[in-house]
Amino acid sequence: MQLYYIRHGQSINNANYYNDDYKENPDPFLTEMGLEQAELLAKYLKENQPITNDKAGNEQNQHGFGLTHIYCSLMERAALTAAPAARALGIPFTAWVDIHEEGGIYAREKDEKKKGLAGKPRSFYEKNLPDLKLPDGYDESGWWNRPFESEEERQSRADKVLSELIARHGDREGHPEQRIAFVSHGGFFMRFMCSLLKLPWRQGAHGMRSWFLLNNCSISRFDINKEWGITVCYLNRTDHLPSHLISE
Repeated sequence: MQLYYIRHGQSINNANYYNDDYKENPDPFLTEMGLEQAELLAKYLKENQPITNDKAGNEQNQHGFGLTHIYCSLMERAALTAAPAARALGIPFTAWVDIHEEGGIYAREKDEKKKGLAGKPRSFYEKNLPDLKLPDGYDESGWWNRPFESEEERQSRADKVLSELIARHGDREGHPEQRIAFVSHGGFFMRFMCSLLKLPWRQGAHGMRSWFLLNNCSISRFDINKEWGITVCYLNRTDHLPSHLISE
């Protein structure tokens, strides 16, 4: 199995990270830059979708991607980033609730800080992304409706996602290789990396803290194989974006 981890396009919260007067949105939408990033990502993946040589090494996707499935979280910025690529490629496009960003959907105001909120209702996606396959039981009450996700819950969620990913798309005798795209989030990527590589949370050398930086609409690739194990092919590639559209 190949996994392509794609961070969402620039959100309104990303764009205002250094703006002290800005009030954070609990479920931020894409900026104009974010929408443009998503369209360029889709164009790049479509142009490079066919596998042009299946006999040669393809660790940098120089012979194509051949994606078979796209999953996104139910946070608006991830779903709207994934949609153009799913439409361009015409492959299964499915919401995966557990690849959401750390914390979930929660209030940011001082008087209600970190109070759990509902998240988008089902009708939002049925209207705006009718091609997105939604979870059973997801209705107008929203998809979150829980308290703020605690630190203790986060790593176990990432562990669960990895196990489910392998169960759904891992090596199977007689089946073609699965090439999966996750359109997800920067914070969850850290947790997922800890699950994938059995890393201690944010610990680095000489007592320093560590972080895997992902730019908006970047692509990272991991090959997961029963025989060879886990190969990190590349991280945070943005060569499909012009320099003025590279953002954090």
